[in-house]
Amino acid sequence: MDIPLSTIAVVGLGTMGTGIAEVLARAGHEVIGIDISDAAAGQAAASLEAATARGARRGRMSEEERRTALARFRTYSDLRAAADAELVIEVVPESYETKREVFRALDGIVGPGTILATGTNALSVTRLAADSAHPERVLGLHFFNPAPAMKLVEVVSSVLTSPAAVAAVTALARALGKEPVAVGDRPGFVADGLLFGYLNQAAAMYEARYASREDIDAAMRLGCGLPMGPLALLDLIGLDTARTVLEAMYAASQDRLHAPAPVLGRLSDAGLTGRKSGRGFYTYEAPGSGVVLPDALTPSTSTSLSPNPAPALPPSPAPTGAPGRPVRSVGVAGSGTMASGIAEVFARAGYDVVLAARSPEKAAAATSRIAKSLGRSVDKGRLTAGAREETLARITPAGTLDAFAGVDLAIEAVAEDLEIKRQLFATLDKVCRPGAVLATTTSSLPVIACASATSRPQDVVGMHFFNPAPAMKLVEVVRTVLTSDEVRATAHAVSAAVGKHPVDCGDRAGFIVNALLFPYLNNAIKMVQEHYATLDDIDAAMKLGGGYPMGPFELLDIVGLDVSLAIERALHREFRDPGLAPAPLLEHLVAAGCLGRKTGRGFRAYARR
Repeated sequence: MDIPLSTIAVVGLGTMGTGIAEVLARAGHEVIGIDISDAAAGQAAASLEAATARGARRGRMSEEERRTALARFRTYSDLRAAADAELVIEVVPESYETKREVFRALDGIVGPGTILATGTNALSVTRLAADSAHPERVLGLHFFNPAPAMKLVEVVSSVLTSPAAVAAVTALARALGKEPVAVGDRPGFVADGLLFGYLNQAAAMYEARYASREDIDAAMRLGCGLPMGPLALLDLIGLDTARTVLEAMYAASQDRLHAPAPVLGRLSDAGLTGRKSGRGFYTYEAPGSGVVLPDALTPSTSTSLSPNPAPALPPSPAPTGAPGRPVRSVGVAGSGTMASGIAEVFARAGYDVVLAARSPEKAAAATSRIAKSLGRSVDKGRLTAGAREETLARITPAGTLDAFAGVDLAIEAVAEDLEIKRQLFATLDKVCRPGAVLATTTSSLPVIACASATSRPQDVVGMHFFNPAPAMKLVEVVRTVLTSDEVRATAHAVSAAVGKHPVDCGDRAGFIVNALLFPYLNNAIKMVQEHYATLDDIDAAMKLGGGYPMGPFELLDIVGLDVSLAIERALHREFRDPGLAPAPLLEHLVAAGCLGRKTGRGFRAYARR
């Protein structure tokens, strides 16, 4: 039976409640806004008026539609105003006692057919339902902030929720132009269940002083294409809110990855809760402002990367101290996609490049790949034909590493196998001139193991480019315990010179990006393995609710399940955390030869080319 939802009450008129009220009023519903604070109710009305005025100015609604939408929204301070509502959505503070009090009061006010929805993202919907007089009508309706812009709505049902109630709110979400995803009742649900574990690991990484807040945020934005870095996002969410969500997740999972990083508690207890207080991981112009101000932790150079998203990204500050070594010629070892991409990057920036492979034929094939890539840039108007020829003229293919005798910087981009890399570094040690910088592009192996294969470990550094190298702006500069300041400075300088953004990190598994990315991907696999959600729902949740450029399973199939498994094993081996153990489903797919797009089948099946 269809349940009409023409009149809807929203209890709690903070940022989320106001946003939900705006969505409902603009969609034609009568909206009853309820808040015990007259100031909050007045602010909600003012916000709706401002939002509809913007919509009218931008041509998204007529003046008549604006006036009608405003007339549909009425505010009250008494819950009894919800008596005639067919749906009540509560978005009061994330406290079980507060929410239970609201639901119990509503039981005595609304009719037995009224649906009661909680906007919680961390508390148990089942527990709230069990404490209600009519548990079958209680469910979760989790919008994302800002509600008018974000397309995802998680519809959370408990074992007590009636299918009719679920169907009614699901239909409502679609009518509002949202993408409803049906999920079961567990802390965090899908999107926040994956997001907050990642945010927590970023906070712990910062607390351990592994990397600066600016480098962590820049790495995830530039390396993964995320709209915001994790620490800036925590400030936006609120560190107290994040701690509450993580506490609930940890209580349910007992997974150490969900145990709130102590820094979240310390900052919250000090009142430093993020943007809303004016200070969190960053310092802001004023409470509620998104404008970041320099503080004692801000890098001293004016070219440091702001945590706020921006169309153009200035280069990262070079490390202070020792100057870098001059680099005029670069050797790139390897013949695969990464090697040819790095060679193209340096040649386009004006460096003379020697591209060495295991045979002259492989080196020629890699050079041909670069020529095709440059040709595509010419076709798209990004490069002139003359610049293409000049770039190719700077590249010298070679079938032996002996050609590296005169280079200033040697970069290896061979197979991700430690023994192969160690043998190559031993050869570079013999071939390259004294003072040449030796770099590895490894994404998961210990850089010090490569350095120890040489007689000059102080000259070895990690330079982790991202694929495709010509397009991706990030380079993780990985310093071992033996890397000299001069070599580190050189890696920074050449990265900036070729238009990349270098970030500093220490020599441990995963560096910044993979150490934060792959536990998130692993947890997504566990959700499917446990039959909590489908591939499609998880991918949709992270794209629509988290702003990710692609869902975790789309990304896993592109990266390759074998590559992903190797990185997850490296993380588990290094940190010994049970929560980092690769999901058995991933291991089974790799054992079956289902490696993703490159084999035609991974988590999804693909048409063979």
